[in-house]
Amino acid sequence: MNTFTPGTVAQCTTEVELTISCRSLHGSDLLSKSDPMCVTYIKAFGDSRWIEYHRTECITNSHDPEFTKKVHMHYRFEEQQPMKFEIYDVDSSSSSLSDHDFLGIASCNLGQIVSSGKVQLPLIKGPGSTGDQQGQVIIVAEELAQLKDEVVLQFSGHKLDKKNWFWKSDPFLVFHKSLETGEFSVVHKTEVIKSTLNPQWKRFAVPVRTLCNGDYDRSMKVSCYDWNSSGDHSLIGEFSVTLRELSKGQCSDNVFRCVNPDKKKRKSSYGHSGEVRLDYFEIRKIHSFLDYIKGGTQLHCSIAIDFTGSNGNPLTPQSLHYINPAGPNMYEQAITSVGSIIQDYDSDKLFPVLGFGARLPPDGRVSHEFFVNMDLNSPYCQGIGGVLDAYRNCIRQVQLYGPTNFAPVINHVARFATSYRDGTSYFILLILTDGVITDMPQTVQAIVAASGLPMSIIIVGIGNADFSAMETLDADTVALQSGGVRAVRDIVQFVPFNKYLTTGDPLTARLRLAREVLAEIPTQFLGYMRANNIAPRPPLQNTIVLPPDPEMVPA
Repeated sequence: MNTFTPGTVAQCTTEVELTISCRSLHGSDLLSKSDPMCVTYIKAFGDSRWIEYHRTECITNSHDPEFTKKVHMHYRFEEQQPMKFEIYDVDSSSSSLSDHDFLGIASCNLGQIVSSGKVQLPLIKGPGSTGDQQGQVIIVAEELAQLKDEVVLQFSGHKLDKKNWFWKSDPFLVFHKSLETGEFSVVHKTEVIKSTLNPQWKRFAVPVRTLCNGDYDRSMKVSCYDWNSSGDHSLIGEFSVTLRELSKGQCSDNVFRCVNPDKKKRKSSYGHSGEVRLDYFEIRKIHSFLDYIKGGTQLHCSIAIDFTGSNGNPLTPQSLHYINPAGPNMYEQAITSVGSIIQDYDSDKLFPVLGFGARLPPDGRVSHEFFVNMDLNSPYCQGIGGVLDAYRNCIRQVQLYGPTNFAPVINHVARFATSYRDGTSYFILLILTDGVITDMPQTVQAIVAASGLPMSIIIVGIGNADFSAMETLDADTVALQSGGVRAVRDIVQFVPFNKYLTTGDPLTARLRLAREVLAEIPTQFLGYMRANNIAPRPPLQNTIVLPPDPEMVPA
C-alpha cells in the first residue's frame, strides 16, 4: 500500500518530548564553571544538511546542567531521523553561535533514543580535533500522553421529535470538533437506530486528539438527525459540550436538550426537541508502538535473499547481483536502507540472513533455506556491515539457480515467532527478490498460518520483473485465504524498488524505499498486540550508552 502521496499532507501519529541534560562538561572558563546551552539540529527527510531545530535555555554556572526547555519532535518509525546536539558556553546575549565557546558535539538517530527511552552520548570536539571526551549529553524521550488517550462514550435519546407524519424517526448523532477558524469538522457518527424516539446508541471509542485536539475545554457540537434514504437527513436538534463536562460521567449535568435553531426562530413557545443523555464515559489509555518498545519488546529482523538464476550471471555488470566496486547494487541498497533503521531497535544487532534458490557447495544441491554466511550452525551476521559482507562472500560461493520459492523462508521465521507469542519479541522478515513466485499456493498457506503470529513480512521487488502476483500477497483490500481459512490480519507489505530509482539521487531513493517499506510495521505490530490483549510492560529504566558517531569522531 502506497502511503506517500506527493502534494498532500499526512497527519503525524506520534509526538515525543526530549529532555536534555549534561554531565561532567569540560568548561572553557578558567576561574568559573560554564554557562551551557544545547542546540539541537535535525536533517529533513531526503536532505543531507543539518538544520537548527531547537535551543535550550542557558544554565548559569554549571557543568551538570538540567535543561527545562523540551524538544518536541514528530517521530516516524519508518524514517531514520538523524539528530545532532551541540553544547555551547554562553558568553554574551548574542544569538550568533560563533560568539560563544563550543564545548562539544554528539549525534544519534531519534529511533535510538525512543527505543531505549534514555541514551547517554559522549561529547567530542568534532572532526579533526584532538583530546579526550568533553563530558556526556543525556537525552530522555517521552511520548506525549495526550496523543494516546481515547474516550469511550455512550448516549441515549429521550422523547425525540417525530419528524414524519406516519412513522417514528430514525435518529443518529453526529459529533463535530471546533476548529481554530470557528468552523466545525465532523469527527464521528453513531449508527442509525430505526423507528424510535427513545434510542440507545452503541458505545463507541474515539481518540481524544480527534475529538478535541487534546483540549478538554474545546467546544464540541453534537447534532441529532433523522436519517433519510435520500441522504438529505432532517435535523432534530443540537447541543454543545466539552470533554471536561462529559468527564463528570452519567449525571444530571450531562442531560442535554436538543435544540433546533430553525424551530426556535419560528416559534416563540418552542422549548426543545427532546433530550440526549450521557450513559457511559471512560478515558482509556491506548498503548502505542513506543510503549511496547520502551517496555523491552525486541524487534528481530531476518533477511531472505533471492539467489535464483533470473538475477543474471553475477560475473557480468548486467546481473542484479553484480558486485560493483563503483557502488552498491540494488540488493545492497535495499539491505542498507531498511536494515539501518531496524538495527536501531535491535539490542544485539545480530541479523539472521537466509538465501533461497541457489546450488550450494560442495555438491551443487539446490536449497531454498540456507544460511548466507555459509555457517552451518548459525545464520547470524553482526550489524548491517556483517550482512553485506556475508552477501558478497556468498555470491562467490554459490551458483544461482531456481525456482523462486518463498514458503521455506517464511516458515523458517514463523517457527521462531511461534515461541514468542507473549509480546516480548516481534519478527520482521525482509524478502529481497527479482522474480515471480513459483510456489504461490504454499506461500499463501504459509502467510495465512503466520498471520496470527507476532510477525510481519516485507517483500522488496528488485529489477524489472512482473510483480503483479506480489500485490495479491499485500492484502490491503482482500484478505488472503488458504484452504478456506482467512488470514487473521494483513502482515505483508510489497514495494518495488525500481519506482524509487527515477529520482536520480541514490540517497533519496534509499530513504524513500525505507519509508514506504516500514510504514505499515507499527500498525501490524499493534494489530497483533491488541488482538491478543497484550499490554506493554513497564518502561525499562536502563540508560543506553552509545559510542561516538563515526562521522563525528576526530580524524
